[in-house]
Amino acid sequence: MGIVKTQHFTFAHPPNEMVLESGRRLGPITLAYETYGRPDSRKSNAILIFHALSGDAHVAGKHRRGDPKPGWWDNMVGPGKAFDTDRYYVICANVIGGCKGSTGPSSINPKTGKPYGLSFPMVTIRDMVKAQKELIDHLGIHQLLAVVGGSMAGMQALQWAISYPGRVALCIPIATATTQSPQNIALDEVGRRAIMNDPNWNHGNYYGKKHPVNGLAVARMIGHITYLSDETLRIKFGRRLQEKKRLSFSFKPEFQVESYIHYKGETFTKRFDANSYLYISKAIDYFDISNGYGSLETALKTTKAKFLVFSFSSDWLYPPSESEELVGGLRGTNKEVAYYEIPSSYGHDAFLVEGEKIRHLVSYYLAHAREIERLESYQIENQPLS
Repeated sequence: MGIVKTQHFTFAHPPNEMVLESGRRLGPITLAYETYGRPDSRKSNAILIFHALSGDAHVAGKHRRGDPKPGWWDNMVGPGKAFDTDRYYVICANVIGGCKGSTGPSSINPKTGKPYGLSFPMVTIRDMVKAQKELIDHLGIHQLLAVVGGSMAGMQALQWAISYPGRVALCIPIATATTQSPQNIALDEVGRRAIMNDPNWNHGNYYGKKHPVNGLAVARMIGHITYLSDETLRIKFGRRLQEKKRLSFSFKPEFQVESYIHYKGETFTKRFDANSYLYISKAIDYFDISNGYGSLETALKTTKAKFLVFSFSSDWLYPPSESEELVGGLRGTNKEVAYYEIPSSYGHDAFLVEGEKIRHLVSYYLAHAREIERLESYQIENQPLS
């Protein structure tokens, strides 16, 4: 992809703040976003990609020469890749509540001149999508060719298809669910308590002071374990010791897997805000696609998009059974859906690393959706006037 630049869009200026699902109002709101490729003459080739809990708008390419790592889905976005930027106009935005340029708890509250902290209102997946819709309107895009994402991002894709049914041609939810399970809610709560019990958290008022890095590191350690599979850990680490050949009989990390998890926790604290972790994980826990509709089937009836659903065999955070429930609901309401359970030993992280296994399928269905969209547009534009 080469060098890409993060852009910013601000809207919902007072007194026209955005009304959130909770009933509270938020504004002004800034969304950080990045674009890849170019829109066609009718802006009909746009694909909106969402990020998971700890992600951001930087989905591909590099921000500057010498960057050690490209965007988080660089293996899928770019010329000749699944989301071919020679053919499609790809957009990715950081969610509200985040800490990578979009308005969140670490942003300055214009009413006080200080960071929001816990005065920031609770947000939901539906609120995140509502804000993204403002960005898509700003970019002049009437209909998205596709919405796509894995994990929390898959929830956003589903919410888009339901909230704005006439504006999505193809929905691609990957390794996700129609609602957060009790097990995952419990795991998220343990992570949140690790942060809130850190003495430096200070009820969210730690900006300009010591941050609750220990609590955030533990939360990330817990979360990262859920992204992996037992097979991955056995192959990568086993019970091998980090350096010594003998046990130290102490509480110091000595197994390689212990050192790995500590490393993941510590590096995460250098790039993410603890309060954002609280808000975004809570938004995931609130997610239930049937909320306000009475049932999953009733919610899915409102959709007009076609669906391409992926799950991964070793994913225990959002196992295939979760995707099968979605697919069953779609088929029960006579929606067009294709479903693939992909064999993988990578656990939940498979949606990030197993790009080669789904690349050709994604490319095929995107091309098919675009041809259908072109045909329908041609028919509408050329139908006789009554």
